[in-house]
Amino acid sequence: MNHNKDYGKAGIALLAAGLLVLSGCGQNQPNVSSSAPASSAVQSEVSSAVSSQEASSQAPVTSSQPEDSVAVQASAKADASYLDDAVFIGDSVSLKLKNYVTAKRKSDPSFFGKAQFLAAGSMGSGNALKPLNTSSIHPSYNGNKALLEDNVAAMGAKKVYIMLGANDLALYGIDGSVDNMSKLIGKIKGKSPEAKIFVQSATPIIKEQQMTTLNNPNLSAYDAKLAEMCKKNGYYYIDVAAVMRNSEGNLIPEYCSDPDNLGIHFTDKACQVWIDYILTHTVK
Repeated sequence: MNHNKDYGKAGIALLAAGLLVLSGCGQNQPNVSSSAPASSAVQSEVSSAVSSQEASSQAPVTSSQPEDSVAVQASAKADASYLDDAVFIGDSVSLKLKNYVTAKRKSDPSFFGKAQFLAAGSMGSGNALKPLNTSSIHPSYNGNKALLEDNVAAMGAKKVYIMLGANDLALYGIDGSVDNMSKLIGKIKGKSPEAKIFVQSATPIIKEQQMTTLNNPNLSAYDAKLAEMCKKNGYYYIDVAAVMRNSEGNLIPEYCSDPDNLGIHFTDKACQVWIDYILTHTVK
């Protein structure tokens, strides 16, 4: 892989077919399959996006961190039962968390409370907004593939943790990705008006695997705009990236399970850091 260059069609196709899918998680990966494979619809989206990206590629932007006051502040560590009514929505970064939790629950059924997951490889807020069909990227709940807002309502979730964006930036840019996230959350709130929304920051990539559009400065800028969107709409912002990056803004190497591939997926150690962060950044 050629680092720090425009990956062109091959690199963008990799985003659709392999970015944030379970097979990219590498070491420490329990054998739990994804609830939804990469979709051919995403492939066609990416193919159409390549030409526009080549014509006017969005250059990396200066890192911009959310203001401390925007994010949920540190609190006393909550018991895992705090998450009994929670659902975690995400792509394969969240699938890794799901698999880690599933493995831990074999010896400790109360691990991570009764939190549930709606995660699928290659999912982004953009394709989550698309109509439901046999090839769409929508996770299943109790064997039923449905729109996210319908599955969240069926679960009766009172806390919704959502982390999406890495699969959106190349297709929609920073502003478009945030706009899609806002629309998606609006649909979830429409079906579950009493649910508290926790928007989790997108997490960084290791230094060696930066791409032209999907890179840490752009992810950081996206996170900053997510934080602004949360402040405007009354959602809670959870800055998970804060404990995943080093002083240079890159994913901490020991937290990365695929350093020679995409450089974005987590090890078990990173998943535990993530869980500890969630349980020490709670609201009443």
